[in-house]
Amino acid sequence: MSGNLRLRSLIAVAGTALLTVPACGSTVDRSPQSAPAGGKLHVAAAFYPLQWLSQQVGGTDVTVEGLTKPGVEPHDLELSPRQVADIQSSGLIVYIKGVQPAVDEAVQQHAAGEGFDAATVVPTLATVAHEEEHGEGDGHAHEDIGYDPHIWLDPHRFATIATKLGERLATADPAHASGYRERAAATAADLTTLDKEFQQGLTTCANRAIVTSHTAFGYLANRYMLEQIGISGIDPDAEPSPARLAEVAGIAKQKKVTTIFTEELVSPKVAEVLAQEVGAKTAVLNPLESQPASGDYLTAMRGDLATLRTALGCT
Repeated sequence: MSGNLRLRSLIAVAGTALLTVPACGSTVDRSPQSAPAGGKLHVAAAFYPLQWLSQQVGGTDVTVEGLTKPGVEPHDLELSPRQVADIQSSGLIVYIKGVQPAVDEAVQQHAAGEGFDAATVVPTLATVAHEEEHGEGDGHAHEDIGYDPHIWLDPHRFATIATKLGERLATADPAHASGYRERAAATAADLTTLDKEFQQGLTTCANRAIVTSHTAFGYLANRYMLEQIGISGIDPDAEPSPARLAEVAGIAKQKKVTTIFTEELVSPKVAEVLAQEVGAKTAVLNPLESQPASGDYLTAMRGDLATLRTALGCT
């Protein structure tokens, strides 16, 4: 297939790829877990990375409920009445304001004093919107919040959040304050180790440009001096325009990109046709917006590091 024909095929796929994604959460049980027993502090965590962090820092002194079930895009979350009631009765709600409007509204209306917005305790990066990009009325434009919410993909920032979460839990449950602080320090140490692994693993690479399905990896790219080129913007539901696709194809060829990265919860069709157009292959880079099929946050991040090292020719 000629380059022009492949590019026309790429543009045609862009208009329909998002329509083939199964409706998120249509078959997922959204019922909350049973009420906690034993007088433990109940923590509601908005989605997987925050759930993992809450479990690590809270330990056996808390019960943690993840509001977003596995396989559901976080911003697609619709809270059931029982989940809203659970937020209202929780001792702490760990979330990132702007990612999930349903959670933001529930916290504001029912638990404003118990909300812990992780984005308020670390420096954030501004969003970079593509003028050519447009969403088809999905109502989930992350650009509206003014910053990139994917802070958990920088282990250095996530370590700071772990420490701050330990302090917030200690305030909410003073009887177990020492345990929260100890576990927060241990979790921060684990994340610091992970940060060093990324720094060492991505120091010497043949290429430093990564083409991704959507611009979820800004913090990772910023921390480890990579260049992120997103097919879509911050919002994975936004449909890239033909002009944006042609632009990304040109950049990928210019920078001799060998791998186009797809994601588990986003249709890979556009990325696959783009890869064909530029003569590249595809690989999955996990933005960790949902619980991994196996392992945890640390193992999934190390899997991403291995994927990046292979794709970028790192030594």
